[in-house]
Amino acid sequence: MEFGSINQFLDGKTFLVTGATGFIAKIFVEKLLRVQPNLKKLYLLVRAKDNKSAADRLKHEIVGKELFDVLRGEWGKDFDSLISQKVIAIAGDSTCGNLGISDYGLREEMWKEVDVVVNVAATTKFYDRYDVAFNTNTLGALHVLNFAKKCEKIQLLLHVSTAYVCGEKTEIVSEKPFNMGEPLRGTSQIDIDAETKLINENLEDLKINQASENRTKKILRDLGHQRAKRYGWPNVYVFTKAMGEMLLSRFKGNLPVVILRPTIVTSTYKEPIPGWIEGVRMLDAPLVAYGKGKLNIFFGEGNSILDLIPADMVVNAMIIAMVAHANQPSSMAVYQLGTSFRNPVNLTRVHDIFFRYFTENPWTNKEGRRVIIQRGTVLGSLFVFQIFLWLLLFVVKVLRLVDTVSSHQFQSFADNLYTKITVAMKLVEIYKPFLSFKGIFKDVATEELRVAARRNGVDETRFFFDPKLIDWNDYFLRVHIPAAVRLLF
Repeated sequence: MEFGSINQFLDGKTFLVTGATGFIAKIFVEKLLRVQPNLKKLYLLVRAKDNKSAADRLKHEIVGKELFDVLRGEWGKDFDSLISQKVIAIAGDSTCGNLGISDYGLREEMWKEVDVVVNVAATTKFYDRYDVAFNTNTLGALHVLNFAKKCEKIQLLLHVSTAYVCGEKTEIVSEKPFNMGEPLRGTSQIDIDAETKLINENLEDLKINQASENRTKKILRDLGHQRAKRYGWPNVYVFTKAMGEMLLSRFKGNLPVVILRPTIVTSTYKEPIPGWIEGVRMLDAPLVAYGKGKLNIFFGEGNSILDLIPADMVVNAMIIAMVAHANQPSSMAVYQLGTSFRNPVNLTRVHDIFFRYFTENPWTNKEGRRVIIQRGTVLGSLFVFQIFLWLLLFVVKVLRLVDTVSSHQFQSFADNLYTKITVAMKLVEIYKPFLSFKGIFKDVATEELRVAARRNGVDETRFFFDPKLIDWNDYFLRVHIPAAVRLLF
């Protein structure tokens, strides 16, 4: 695998980035502008009613973020000029044909100019409505592909997926594309046209019966969960992402396509600032609850691997893969990006680090009181975990019953215990597929990409994505947890 300079490749290129207000997309955009300000143009697709509203979202939700402070510092008074010359926010929607770009003249301009399309648009809710997840993660991927194929100068489509499209594997997971309609369970092939019809029929029935918004949401969520389970996936998110990959593989034609499958994405390792994160991501929901004293019961086997990867490593891999595969007709590459194969960290170690940090640096609540946390109880059996929670709920009911004749002396304790139980139950319901995941993501192709990058003289201090670089104690204690406390608590 031979390729030239990254800076030379980026010089004068025009990019289209979908899902531009998302976490990964923002880091990707910032990195491109910082390493090669001489790129020609960045079209950022954002959901908005018009291009003026899209420009407002660009200003407030993307370049106005702390993430861009390093770039802002480097350019000083010329920063706004850089953004206005290089970055164009486009009102659109990847769930629609032509990406929902209504201005024909603008579409024509983009089809003439765009060199690389980067699809980061996704809904990542594990239990989203089936129609929403399907339109975004499955049909959205096809809409992006069709738009890219209309671009006269197109060199590559880079699609960001998730490693967990593999389902609930218990062995080594390899980097291979999906065959069209390939299920993970059973022999019935997935017919994506039939899934489209099923969704539309359900929507029509709900409309005819004048179903309430809540009932509509429940029925469509249940439908997505049922369809995912039928074919072997744990939730609608990974099921619809897998179908999106199938469509790309089936209809790509001669267009070079790279599919990047990151595992659980965490805060930045070091660029542009260590620990930058936005929103409560998967690892951070239990972290926040634990640090605030609202969670001390965990489900998961202590030796279970948490496959985590910092966001800036994901972005660096995106850029290297993009340069390596551009202009390679018929190329279809799949890269898994995680740490379970080369630098694993297990649940027990993560919990020990959390406990150490909050013992040494207890969080102070809004009343000015330090929250003293305890070492959590980790239960490896889901059955035992559920029994344990039900017993605690029984204790809460007894305490509240006693409270009715004891001047509420147990109310505070009972309320606090109930909060911890409900938080634990909610987190386990959401994250169960990942906490009980037994697979290891083998990254042979990704390692070959790293080796090729070194051989081609890529500056590894700027485009690092080797998981062996991560010192987990240092990353959590000095980077991730302090940043999470500052940004999320």
